[in-house]
Amino acid sequence: MRDTGAHACIGVSPFNGYYTAERIAALAAWARRTFSDFHFFVPNEPAAYTLEALGYEPARARHKARRQGNLVLNRIGRALADIGVRDAGRRVLDSARLQDNAAYHRIHDDVIRLFQSDNVFRDQTMASSEWVLAKRLPAGQEPTERQRLLAVRYFLAELPLFLDTPGIVGVSSSVFVYHQRVSFLERLYLGSLARRPVPAQGFLVLSAEAVVPV
Repeated sequence: MRDTGAHACIGVSPFNGYYTAERIAALAAWARRTFSDFHFFVPNEPAAYTLEALGYEPARARHKARRQGNLVLNRIGRALADIGVRDAGRRVLDSARLQDNAAYHRIHDDVIRLFQSDNVFRDQTMASSEWVLAKRLPAGQEPTERQRLLAVRYFLAELPLFLDTPGIVGVSSSVFVYHQRVSFLERLYLGSLARRPVPAQGFLVLSAEAVVPV
């Protein structure tokens, strides 16, 4: 992780049971006292791709992702209100907020082109989707190619925030905050993939104990 206290981007996965209301509240309090500025990133609409990969019909997958996304967004809103954050809406990067963000779309378009043209990068990102599916498929079941191609779209939608949060939100430097190590991200931040994060982008693995409010 690069040493920075300027900005944190806290990733919150919509269908991850780790992100309870209590934990989100603790994360909000921790971010406010630790960083000059912070955002929560919630990939709510892309979560539908993972659900489709697991067998949901597209319309039902979108509905379920939207409903779960709203639950997470409401938890974040309450957590921010409880610590006196007045500009709560500005602190959340969800699909609606990123829809008109030119920097996000430029980076996303770049990684899509790289995925389509670079076999090594394609294999590396596809492996990341297998990691996501492995936690949700029945034990011993291998994902099909269709499932992998659907699930990787969720990961590709997240990648711009891993690569250049400073450019997306307009800050000098940032760390992306998550609660566990992910092998793809470790390789990404070590510079061993075809696309590298900008120098001002860091990554922080945060234990549950570190976010207990004081």
